[in-house]
Amino acid sequence: MKQLRLGEITIDRVVEMEQFWADAAWLYPNISHDVVARHKSALGPKLVHPETSQLCISFHSYLIRSKGKNILVDTCNGNHKERPRAAWQHMLKSREYLANLAAVGLRPEDIDLVLCTHLHTDHVGWNTQLVSGKWVPTFPNARYLFSRQEFDHFMALHTSQPALPVSQGSFADSVLPIVESGLAELVDMDHFVDGDLSHGIWIEDASGHTPGHVSVHVKGGDSEAIMTGDVFHHPIVFNEPSLVNTGDWRPDRAMRTRQRLMARCADSPVTLLSMHFPAPTAGRLISKAAGFRFQFFDE
Repeated sequence: MKQLRLGEITIDRVVEMEQFWADAAWLYPNISHDVVARHKSALGPKLVHPETSQLCISFHSYLIRSKGKNILVDTCNGNHKERPRAAWQHMLKSREYLANLAAVGLRPEDIDLVLCTHLHTDHVGWNTQLVSGKWVPTFPNARYLFSRQEFDHFMALHTSQPALPVSQGSFADSVLPIVESGLAELVDMDHFVDGDLSHGIWIEDASGHTPGHVSVHVKGGDSEAIMTGDVFHHPIVFNEPSLVNTGDWRPDRAMRTRQRLMARCADSPVTLLSMHFPAPTAGRLISKAAGFRFQFFDE
């Protein structure tokens, strides 16, 4: 993704894993082979595998630079995390993520704020890293912002069933160490991070995929971008808005959130930034006779 500039604010993409091919039914249990086949040509081989018909997603963060502050949105899978139910991220040992952060000119110590759209394992992994057998904050000078509703939900699961690893163990190894270090900040789902609606950064309620899921909104100059977390996993959902994601906590609420964001952004100048669309990643939503179409900027 090319750097986005919104007035004096810039947004870069920090990639951990550029291509991950997933079975369509793994992402969307209510999808059929016919649905994938119907949209395969329009979506193209970068999004739908020409031979297996698998869907391509990626794992990345967004780096916002505004008023001298460096803000990281979501932190992907992370290294050395035990995820036996997810072989593709189990005990990952990747140099890509921190190398790609360095490629945009920053060290972990330079991050001022980490925003987590929600607390699923693939959005909090680099919150911590393993040092001498202990999980410590990867970004030691940052505040970590979680929605209070999200944290309270996962904390209740953790305390009620301590023997059951919450979110495959990521709550224990990637969230609680942040709280214990004193770096966590719990806020409401509608919260201003900086500035105001005319020029600033804020989060909004985008619940459904999880109880306290938020979207991150950035507005600068005459431009606006929305980082949608897991509201949208793959562009096929715009063609088929009735698709339900495997991880949705409340599918009906998640669908209403998707529909609301699609209606808000369709045929508008708002840039959509999903956490899972592979390069070129950024784009805009175009309405059509049935559903919508996502137009990548580099098309």
